[in-house]
Amino acid sequence: MEPERKARDHRELGQLLDLFSFHDIAPGAPFWHPNGMTVFRALESAARQMNDRAGYKEISTPIMVKSEVFKKSGHWDHYRDNMFHFKNPRDTDEELAIKPMNCPESTYVFNASTRSYRDLPLRFAEIGRLHRNELSGTLGGLFRVRQITMDDAHIYCRPDQAEAEIRDIVHTITRFYGSFGFPTTYVLALRPEKFLGAASDWDKAEAALEAALKATGVTYTVAPGEGAFYGPKIEAHLLDSQGRDWQMGTAQLDLVMLPKQFETMYVDEDGAKKMPWVIHRAIFGSFERFIGVLLEHTDGTLPAWLAPVQAIVLTVSDGQAAYAQEVRDALVWAGVRTELDTQNGTVGKKIREAEVRRIPYILVVGEKEVAARTVAIRKDTKGFDEAVAEIGAAAKIPTI
Repeated sequence: MEPERKARDHRELGQLLDLFSFHDIAPGAPFWHPNGMTVFRALESAARQMNDRAGYKEISTPIMVKSEVFKKSGHWDHYRDNMFHFKNPRDTDEELAIKPMNCPESTYVFNASTRSYRDLPLRFAEIGRLHRNELSGTLGGLFRVRQITMDDAHIYCRPDQAEAEIRDIVHTITRFYGSFGFPTTYVLALRPEKFLGAASDWDKAEAALEAALKATGVTYTVAPGEGAFYGPKIEAHLLDSQGRDWQMGTAQLDLVMLPKQFETMYVDEDGAKKMPWVIHRAIFGSFERFIGVLLEHTDGTLPAWLAPVQAIVLTVSDGQAAYAQEVRDALVWAGVRTELDTQNGTVGKKIREAEVRRIPYILVVGEKEVAARTVAIRKDTKGFDEAVAEIGAAAKIPTI
């Protein structure tokens, strides 16, 4: 195993790689630079691909709603201090809130149509910006922010479908974090001292979550009193390269807040209206925290499919500029984010600069490569077509 090394702060890496910056005008909210948005968009694409394969339907709900939504859900009593809310200056009878979570609003999409038992499970995914009024003293880079982007989802299902849905979520989380080399463990967080609903409903939800964890065979521990006020949850914890524990993805089973407070109903096989069980699910937890953890875990050396610049073509001298442009164009057409460096300077200096930028593929072309229609990748030499095919494959978002 690699000796433990000191983690470089993700804020330093963000500056080094020109990914993001923070400014006093927006406490707790990163300004994403073009390189950072490339990483962000690649993660969004990966999240959408996972959702599409698992049968999720993407929705989008308003970022600002009347405060009555959160009064109805119970968040107003349990979470108001962490919310941004205000009286409408042009209509003082109207109180508005910037949403800190997506769950209450998903019920309005569910309730917009009559749902049959045949429609379930109904999986709604939403990648959206949330805002939480964290104390200024707790803010810390991407790890604790006020503006959060979550790969949220809410699954409306029959009670007999819940265990299978939760098993699938656990398997997805394990595969996703495993693809980055993160060991994953799980925590089953049970009923807190102050909770919404009946204890009998909590008992059912906790039993369903534990049955799903046992069926997957993953390692988990039990944390009494650590559940959310509206339902128990499974927390995914990972260990980074420094041995630090991070709580990331979650699966919460809600029999109380969404179905009862918002009167979500489906028509069962016997024609009676029944309440679905609702699973709140996130794989990343938040994009911001995940990117911060991944940067420190890898020291900024991201997997090729996530790297802002995936390949760079360097020339030894001016005589290779035309061929280098041909290589660059072929890589771009293969879907590779590629730069071209034909400036004066030694190849060694160009390579060192590319390595500092953590560019995964550094291709060098000199007179020998032009004559043989090859490229030099580190100490290896590959043919033009072979190199384009290999790098193009590595640059694609993997199937997770």
